[in-house]
Amino acid sequence: MKSKAPQSTVDRLNKLKTAINRHRELYHTKDAPEISDEAYDSLVKELEAIESQYPDLVMPDSPSQRVGGEPIKEFKKVQHTTRQWSFDDVFDFAELKKWEEKVRNFMEKSGVSDEKLEYCCELKIDGLKTILTYREGALVQAATRGDGEVGEDVTHNIRTINSVPLKLQGGGSVSLTAVGEIWISVKDLERINKERIKNDEPLYANTRNLAAGSLRQLDPKVTASRKLDSFIYDIDQLTAVVSRGSGSSRGFASAKGSENPPMPIGNGISNNVPLSQSAELELLKELGFKVNPYFKVCKSVVEVQRFYEEWTKKRHDLAYQLDGIVIKVDSRKIQEALGYTGKSPRWGVAYKFPAEQVTTILEDISFQVGRTGVITPVAILRPVLVAGSTVSRATLHNEDEIKRLDLRLGDTVILQKAGDVIPDIVSVVQELRPKNSKPFVWPMHISACGGDGRIERVPGEAAWKCVSTDSFEQQKRKFYYFVSKKCFDIDGLGPKIIDVLLENNLVTDFADIFRLKKGDLLALPRFAEKSVDNLLDAIEKRKNITLPRLLTSLSIPQVGEETAYDVARHFKSIDSIEKASIEEFRSIYGVGEVVAQSFVDWFGNKENKKLVKDILKNVTIIAEQTSGTRPLEGKSFVFTGSMKNLDRDAAQSIVRAKGGDVSSSVSKKTSYVVAGEEAGSKLDKARELGVAILSEEDFLTMVK
Repeated sequence: MKSKAPQSTVDRLNKLKTAINRHRELYHTKDAPEISDEAYDSLVKELEAIESQYPDLVMPDSPSQRVGGEPIKEFKKVQHTTRQWSFDDVFDFAELKKWEEKVRNFMEKSGVSDEKLEYCCELKIDGLKTILTYREGALVQAATRGDGEVGEDVTHNIRTINSVPLKLQGGGSVSLTAVGEIWISVKDLERINKERIKNDEPLYANTRNLAAGSLRQLDPKVTASRKLDSFIYDIDQLTAVVSRGSGSSRGFASAKGSENPPMPIGNGISNNVPLSQSAELELLKELGFKVNPYFKVCKSVVEVQRFYEEWTKKRHDLAYQLDGIVIKVDSRKIQEALGYTGKSPRWGVAYKFPAEQVTTILEDISFQVGRTGVITPVAILRPVLVAGSTVSRATLHNEDEIKRLDLRLGDTVILQKAGDVIPDIVSVVQELRPKNSKPFVWPMHISACGGDGRIERVPGEAAWKCVSTDSFEQQKRKFYYFVSKKCFDIDGLGPKIIDVLLENNLVTDFADIFRLKKGDLLALPRFAEKSVDNLLDAIEKRKNITLPRLLTSLSIPQVGEETAYDVARHFKSIDSIEKASIEEFRSIYGVGEVVAQSFVDWFGNKENKKLVKDILKNVTIIAEQTSGTRPLEGKSFVFTGSMKNLDRDAAQSIVRAKGGDVSSSVSKKTSYVVAGEEAGSKLDKARELGVAILSEEDFLTMVK
């Protein structure tokens, strides 16, 4: 039988909770501690001792609950009550001014041009966006952003973060949804990575990566050990319940993007729902949230630019990482008049900092041989941290790029990593060039090319390629490509297994893959019966293929995925392609002289014809799946960057199934550029040409 706690113990417990919460706020939110860490820990231990003796006294808002409970089995999905938007980006003052022009135009159209236009500028924290829900002042749910409509429930982990209030100050009757950033300090990143080095574990690339990984731990005790922190910057929904005598009450609500006018909330917290973004930040502080102190209201974009330039210089002085500033129209009335586009609020924009640049040493230049024999030079660099990740290699593209940069071994180079995943060498620091350095001499032989290793420059291009076309390196890469997602997409048949099959002469051409027998594979080292059965099943499932995928898989020089689709759509059958003349190929839009000649030469080769014939003894060409209607007919799409919920191949297949075209390059004829994370030069080109830009969410909405 549980013993009931005496009233004196209950009173002591409540006083402890009040004191601990006060000192937690002083330390974690206001940076003004009044007692030592040891004294604070002592108070927490006393609280935990009482709760251990009297479990009935443990409440969800107790400071003791921040240490985390038992691990959960999986993350539950959360449907956001208010859609979580992402801001459009600008990268320089000219783009910022264009954004302001759009704002003023929409103000004119919306009838609010007489309103005072000012901007609330906030630091853009490089962390993980989180949505916090409070009911009658108590935290009831925390969720990740997810796709903007559905996120993951991380309440069990958010409770471990000291700067997130479990109960709002003076807000017992207030219910709201707050939005903010969960982050971790640079020092804690270094501390945790040192521990992982000792344990021979992979390192976290940057603070955002670590914060995201920490918040998505199934065991909240792991999250609690990571020392996560928060900055809250927005209120999506706000409701106050105000007593109206004899127990009756009434609720007032306000939601971002809604048409509800500001309503009084009373309760002594604030006279009104905030009429501006800056007032909203002040209300958040009033309620006990940690708000980044460096926000500023600017009267013009010139002032915004000064704020941006100030923090461009000071950003590395902070404990946390920044990737820019966020600019919001301060007036709530103007915000509501401007509204939203398909993916972003018109009243706000993210002004990104310039791409990070660092210096390092060029130690060597190596050469990669591609599946078609094209040679790509690669810079071997002294490892260096840039834009949150360690880089030791960078592509040099071709011989002309090396000459343009005048690269020499031992040079100190400026390395840049912007939106693109692959870093670039921008220039050489000439003052640090070693004495007696010599210009780099392009080789004439590369052993990986096979034969005598000779290479030759492709006429009219900057590329070099192997003279021999049958080197082991090229063969491997052709096989890798043949089974890849863009082609036959054979699950489990990766580069390591391909290498083993080639080394043991079990495959000599593509058709051999479909002739593999169980006995062949069981004789190989580390091939168990179950893994062999799985591999053979995967091969069997891929014995049907569309004509575009088949053409793509053959590694015909100059022929990529898009060209293969155009040619397949034109000729309809492999027989027609084999018999086609160069003029017939050239009549296809997008197929020029070089590509047309490549098709004719490849299919004119007897060995290649035999290869196709052998493949088709085991494989059936099937028609492409198309939707009943063709809503995207006449529209062309370019995809850039990485997508969260849909890989690029799947996205391109959707476009084609609905009658649209996919291209690998942006031009004035491009209808849409779909930009994922870390989108690079294609996104810049789209902006330059005025091509419509879609987010992944926009694209998915369009094709539903």
